[in-house]
Amino acid sequence: MKFPAVPALCLLVASLPLAAADYFPPPDNEGGWRTLSGPAEIREKAAIDAARLETAYQVCERGTQHGGLLVVRRGYLVFERYFGRASRNANPDMASTGKAYTSIACGVMLNEFKDRIPEGLDTKVFTEKFLPQAFPLNDPRKADIRLGQLLCMSSGYWGEGQSPSGWTLGKMQQLKPVPGQNIRDLDRSSLDVPLWCGPGEGYSYSSPAPHIASIVLRNITGMELQDYIRTRLAEPMGWGSWGYCLQRGDFKMPHANGAGSTAVHATDALRLGYCLAHGGRWKERQLVPADYIKLCQQLSPHNPHTPFSLQFETNADGHVLAAPRDAFFKSGAGGFGLLIVPSLDLVIYKLGGKTGQYDPTLTGLPQPEFKDLSRDTWEPIPKTHYNEGSLGGDDGLRRVLELVSMACLEP
Repeated sequence: MKFPAVPALCLLVASLPLAAADYFPPPDNEGGWRTLSGPAEIREKAAIDAARLETAYQVCERGTQHGGLLVVRRGYLVFERYFGRASRNANPDMASTGKAYTSIACGVMLNEFKDRIPEGLDTKVFTEKFLPQAFPLNDPRKADIRLGQLLCMSSGYWGEGQSPSGWTLGKMQQLKPVPGQNIRDLDRSSLDVPLWCGPGEGYSYSSPAPHIASIVLRNITGMELQDYIRTRLAEPMGWGSWGYCLQRGDFKMPHANGAGSTAVHATDALRLGYCLAHGGRWKERQLVPADYIKLCQQLSPHNPHTPFSLQFETNADGHVLAAPRDAFFKSGAGGFGLLIVPSLDLVIYKLGGKTGQYDPTLTGLPQPEFKDLSRDTWEPIPKTHYNEGSLGGDDGLRRVLELVSMACLEP
């Protein structure tokens, strides 16, 4: 059998469109995400109905003061639109969406330093080796907390806010509020939050838990969370200007909060999601262990109480009815959310935020000029018995996931 000469083969390959499986976008300053010219080309190459994405965008616009919607399908940026103070190069406080970054960093750490933490997610971390900052323990039950429970919020740590709740095997109970994190002593205040139940006995959404996981990471790697993310994720993927919201008034936090407040360009949030959708690979490098990403998509043995796994809400139980069951996502206060659907080769980034979340002094990073201040006085439609209100928060995020998933014309 005769084969074409190598130069001819090279010309043939060069003429073919780059498949999504082999495509990874260059940094924005080198051209950024590939795009398509209009609805017909979007339908043909990305197999998505661009017109139906408008409805998803309207949900975003109804739900938050500032924000936007970006959609990547089969490696093409098929939708990008902002309103209010949001823009491609803004660095808003993404709030609890940053918990997903902490989780993924921990997944990388468990693979890179498995000789130091061989039991992985099953490791009981309240020891002098992993958490010397925790001693003396204010509750002896904390000695039984495993890393996986911290990342699934089933460690027993008390929920946050004025109306915290706890869940035991799908049954909810109301908890009384207790003091939570104090940014002026983030480590100590997180460690000292009390337990509402024994480790593994219930789920409660508690920001101290992922921050404690980030302390474990700091102790094992010898690096600050933001530096570990920068070297293991941001630099290989080519993120632009990013950071954490460390400056709070006259006080600068010495450590990033593992519970969130990451500030990343919108197109770079997509890069992280795209890496996860492709099994943790970026070009020729395996940045995130594929088996860890699978755990983020599944109901977790560390949390049998709710569909929350390793800082991601998972749809493995099908509770988001019109979305595929392999979808997983993380929300953040103000209406932010990063959503990944590997089976559809789909990544969605929903921006949100109140005006204060766009304050450039939080990060010290350069912000683009805020050209649209018309939303600064915006107020959500109040919920009543007769309407769904503004579709803000997690309800709005799940609705966006459903609408964009339904816009996909084929797997």
